[in-house]
Amino acid sequence: MPSRGAVVALAAGMLVSLAPTAHAAAGATLPFTSVEAESATTTGTRIGPDYTQGTLASEASGRQAVRLGSGQRVEFTLLRAANAVNLSYSVPDGQSGSLNVYVNGTRTARTLPVTSKYSYVDTGWIAGARTHHFFDDARLLLGRNVQAGDKVAFESTGTQVTVDVADFEQVAGAAAQPAGSVSVVAEGADPSGNGDSTQAFRDAIAAARGGVVWIPPGDYKLTSSLSGVRDVTLQGAGNWYSVVHTSRFIDQSGSSGGVHIKDFAVIGEVTERVDSSPDNFVNGSLGPNSSVSGMWIQHLKCGFWLTGNNDNLVVENNRVLDTTADGLNLNGSAKGVRVRNNFLRNQGDDALAMWSLYAPDTDSSFENNTVSQPNLANGIAIYGGTDLTVRGNLISDTNALGSGIAISNQKFADPFSPLAGTITVDGNTLVRTGAVNPNWNHPMGALRVDSYDSAINATVSITNTTITDSPYSAFEFVSGGGQGYPVRNVTVNGATVRGTGTVVVQAEAQGAATFRDVTASSVGAAGVYNCPYPANSGPFTLTDGGGNAGWSSTWSDCSTWPRPGQGTPDPYPGRNLAKGRPATATGSQDVYTPGKAVDGDAGSYWESANNAFPQSWTVDLGSSYAVRRLVLKLPPSPAWGARTQTITVLGSTDGSAYSTVAGSQGYRFDPATGNTATVSLPGGTNLRYLRLSVSANTGWPAAQFSEVEAYLGS
Repeated sequence: MPSRGAVVALAAGMLVSLAPTAHAAAGATLPFTSVEAESATTTGTRIGPDYTQGTLASEASGRQAVRLGSGQRVEFTLLRAANAVNLSYSVPDGQSGSLNVYVNGTRTARTLPVTSKYSYVDTGWIAGARTHHFFDDARLLLGRNVQAGDKVAFESTGTQVTVDVADFEQVAGAAAQPAGSVSVVAEGADPSGNGDSTQAFRDAIAAARGGVVWIPPGDYKLTSSLSGVRDVTLQGAGNWYSVVHTSRFIDQSGSSGGVHIKDFAVIGEVTERVDSSPDNFVNGSLGPNSSVSGMWIQHLKCGFWLTGNNDNLVVENNRVLDTTADGLNLNGSAKGVRVRNNFLRNQGDDALAMWSLYAPDTDSSFENNTVSQPNLANGIAIYGGTDLTVRGNLISDTNALGSGIAISNQKFADPFSPLAGTITVDGNTLVRTGAVNPNWNHPMGALRVDSYDSAINATVSITNTTITDSPYSAFEFVSGGGQGYPVRNVTVNGATVRGTGTVVVQAEAQGAATFRDVTASSVGAAGVYNCPYPANSGPFTLTDGGGNAGWSSTWSDCSTWPRPGQGTPDPYPGRNLAKGRPATATGSQDVYTPGKAVDGDAGSYWESANNAFPQSWTVDLGSSYAVRRLVLKLPPSPAWGARTQTITVLGSTDGSAYSTVAGSQGYRFDPATGNTATVSLPGGTNLRYLRLSVSANTGWPAAQFSEVEAYLGS
């Protein structure tokens, strides 16, 4: 996804860089080519698309993935030569396993370990959060060169594995030791990873002051963080070769600077998010005129949590993967910081953030970064600060509690410096970004300007933006704290919007914005939703600067929220309406709770209280739908013997008055045919609340469902 002289293809679920053209595209220039699993050949099951918080597909790249059972495989066709692969995947909670690897149909001697150890994160103290962070990354040197057009396949060896995307890379050989450098091995470090190399790293840093610390190929274990790091370069042989294993690499409140870190990997063991612990690659300050480049940073809480003096810091050409919180946060006082050409995937909070706590971040920028799948916040967030820039970034698949880009005065704590000067948001591309905020009970747009805790009086210039397939709105103006602070001085100049689920402009705060040369197509409900909150807070004025097209209509009813696709065909007509929705029941057995029947996992299930028929299970679909078909499932394992459950289907539009939709009937579940039963509902059925009443089960003295799926089509 090159940032200069290239274009980006967004077709068939793939996100790859193509041949150079005369126009620059957003995002980083990356050393690998990504291929989506749903675009590959598979004997498994494709899942998604799904945008429902808490479901597996909703966190996947492209909101789709491929689920493999034992012996099933997914086969990728390479677009470029490669000798290494990094695979994004998920396995059920508490499980681990491996994938066999095939090249051109022949099984190799190498396997790829997979684990749920770093997944399924719970942050109950964050309002609106659910269990999240389902995916992880695992990498492998293939041991051979594979050419464009060759095929690489991954096969499950027993554990269910959901494969999301494969990054294929041609990794250069290990670099040689620079002349005059101090090797950590010479100072006693153990490249086998068995011994503790902490003191050896400290001794090498002290010995090389003003020079280079060399980290040869190998694995190095550090049991505590480094501090007092200044006036030194830490350099490895390449981030596939020199690997440091630690959950806290540098932790220091200050430094005189001149620190340069490059070309190795730091991989941690962080499995949960503990905000009081400095489980970060860099926690604090590297000091002025420092740099970080060519790093592989994975399995930490944050990649960078930067406080104090980091003036003129450059962070470039890095990969930050699978952090339980932010990828990088400039936590106040940043001056002249440049964060550019980095790749970030699967962050548990904002992927990139500037938060002006204690002192404003000033004259700093996020430029030409690629951000994919932040699963509990924004792709890029600017919380206060002065004269900041967000330019040329590619952001995709935000999930919950976040937008692709947020420009905000949400302070979180004091003292906070609100937005000031000019905030430049230029040349960014947002793909499938925006999400429902469960705390607001309505959507967040792909690009959000938010006067959360105070009025926005800075000049906010949004130019040359591309927004594609936002599940809800494209541009949102809101006072997220509910106080109705105004959003002022915003211009949107030059934007292409393709495929919004609801509206192009979602205005919920008083204030004003000017739109010029903004064109939209495939708009789901209306051009504009203009309903400031609180209702008496004042109007939001949209000024037509000319050149706008495709979004002139206005949503007329401020008492309701437009649903995706309302007013035009549903953009996702085949979606399962019940997945991830709130579910209740008259009773449950042990851990087999009602939500197990809508979690997207056919291996988990709800079971009612035993020996107490009839029992009922109910799901709230969120809105009334013309449901025409139900698919009822039990776990597909042969251990589940065939059985018949006697079921009555009921429906309600208000959750109080229920009527029978399909009368009592026996439905056969047989693992030989997938352990599923389909229920066709009559024409005219319209319901929000779906209830299944079970009066008998020939296989067990309780009602049981592993999945209840509801569809519009028959």
